[in-house]
Amino acid sequence: MTTTDPVGHEQAAVAETEREAAPGKAAEPARRRRSRARRVLLGALVLLAVGVLGVAGSLWWAVDHYTGKVDRIPNVFPTNVPESEQPQAAKGGETFLLVGVDARSDLPTTGRGAEAPEWKRGAQRSDTMMLVHLPADHKQAYVVSLPRDSWVPIPGNGKAKLNAAFSWGGPPLLIDTVQRLTDLKVDHLAVIDWSGFKTLTDDIGGVDLAGKHMNGEQALTYVRERYNLPRGDLDRTHRQQAFLRAVIAKTLTKDSMSNPLKAKELLDRVTGVVSVDDRLSDGDLRDLMWSMRGVRAGDMVFMNAPVGGLDMIKGQSVVLLDDNGSEQLWEAMRNDTMDEYVANHSLDRLGSSTP
Repeated sequence: MTTTDPVGHEQAAVAETEREAAPGKAAEPARRRRSRARRVLLGALVLLAVGVLGVAGSLWWAVDHYTGKVDRIPNVFPTNVPESEQPQAAKGGETFLLVGVDARSDLPTTGRGAEAPEWKRGAQRSDTMMLVHLPADHKQAYVVSLPRDSWVPIPGNGKAKLNAAFSWGGPPLLIDTVQRLTDLKVDHLAVIDWSGFKTLTDDIGGVDLAGKHMNGEQALTYVRERYNLPRGDLDRTHRQQAFLRAVIAKTLTKDSMSNPLKAKELLDRVTGVVSVDDRLSDGDLRDLMWSMRGVRAGDMVFMNAPVGGLDMIKGQSVVLLDDNGSEQLWEAMRNDTMDEYVANHSLDRLGSSTP
């Protein structure tokens, strides 16, 4: 007969309890360590989120603050244009007309500090004209220069050099001329004069062009030269494109778009010298800046409009556009298929070397 030892049983039970409790006691500090680690990680993530929101908020304030300071030009779009001459509606993206004006004025005519009218009949000509197409996906940008000496029909004035349109009728006549020439809707206009050009160049510390570091005055001389260039006006447009690319490469960096201080500096410089049409609202500018934040100079394609040849007409050296080649380009802009156009056509494109 087997008897039970109550004392032995109790000791065994206590021993078993201690064995079960031992792992728990060892695991408790580990759980506390894991809990502290999670709290530290969570705290770090919260601080990171606060920092990101702070930077984003500061950047947004800078954008909001400076877009409200942009100088806007009223009534830049043509009116009373016959229905048959109205441009076709684009199927995607937006197209800007960027104009550089050779204003014969000692006072700035564009930008926040403008002290003279941006246009006065006969006083200014458009030295630089570029159609900038931004596709709907905002992953690239396409810049097409229209040579100033292009011999084109100017509404109400017969045929003349393209730069005469701005001189005779300001932004409305230039936009009307370009739209009839291309059958492409110009969504917005941006204008900068000589004074603004030099100021912007000096404000960013100059630019590197043709193997030289240039200040504003030197850069202006560089982009305006055409008589000593092999292809005259066509090489001049590539110089203008090279300048624009150099400015973009120097200013539109990842740091400038994420650092509130640098974003503020960039916006201050641009809004100080550039004027835009009054249809481009503050919200439009903010959306544009945000949507293009990932685009860099390497994502931009620079080219000239297709040219058929050069000629002398009425004692003037002129550029004859290639009607057939140009139409394919304008169609690609209207259809937002510039990527396909660039891939399948031979272009007078800005290369690694520019005269």
